[in-house]
Amino acid sequence: MPRMNGSILVGLAIAGTIGALAYPVVYSYPHRDDAAKAAAVTGETVNTQWGPLTATDRDLIVRVRLAGLWELPAGQQAMTRSTNPAVKEAANHLIVGHNDLDKRVRTISAQLNVPLPSQPNDQQQGFLKAMTDASAADYDKVWANLLRTAHGKIFPAIAAVRNQTRNTLVRQLASDANQTVLDHITILEKTGQIDFEAIAEAAAGPSASPTGPPPPVAGVLPPAAPPVEPTGNTPGKSKPSPTTPGVVNTNRPEAKDPNTVVQGG
Repeated sequence: MPRMNGSILVGLAIAGTIGALAYPVVYSYPHRDDAAKAAAVTGETVNTQWGPLTATDRDLIVRVRLAGLWELPAGQQAMTRSTNPAVKEAANHLIVGHNDLDKRVRTISAQLNVPLPSQPNDQQQGFLKAMTDASAADYDKVWANLLRTAHGKIFPAIAAVRNQTRNTLVRQLASDANQTVLDHITILEKTGQIDFEAIAEAAAGPSASPTGPPPPVAGVLPPAAPPVEPTGNTPGKSKPSPTTPGVVNTNRPEAKDPNTVVQGG
């Protein structure tokens, strides 16, 4: 019975955390353009040599920094507390990925004069505390689900900025962050600890609207879809980016040393 109660508590903790992370996403979706609109009205968009810098752009810079402030220590903690090789591999990805991103975000902050936080926010400190307080039996599941949920939350935010920013530095940061976050999501899922049911339930909030074709009917085959392919003599010399299924290629040029960047230039 104690073991069952412990599992129930872990499940409730994970569900509560996912819900807490999902609520701002669900609430903010209808207001996703508010920051950009407010910046345009109040003059919060500033011109730089790399293009206009909006409040939304600056928000992404800060969020990438905040992610590293708690996820890198979380990775270091798992390297010492977990005995699961898959969890340790995920922890290693977190350490390497956020060390790289932090160099990039500190360089960009210096170039664009965007101040950065120096410690995790209250919510993130709560996540670290939850990991620290987790029992040995529950640690891997608590650790992996907290991190997977957080990565799932920021993933669409990065894509939105990547789509709409007019600043070349922010666009590159969004591309790098997208690559790293997808790598972390992939490697966290490989731990076998992720509660996909809880994540799906949290994502299906009140603003979700079903789209796409109706559910399949047993015994009824849908019509075959025609191929999407070029017609005529259209040349096709390029190839899809090489990668191994289930692996995200994060190779990119080494990050600059932020200490060598001239502020504002």
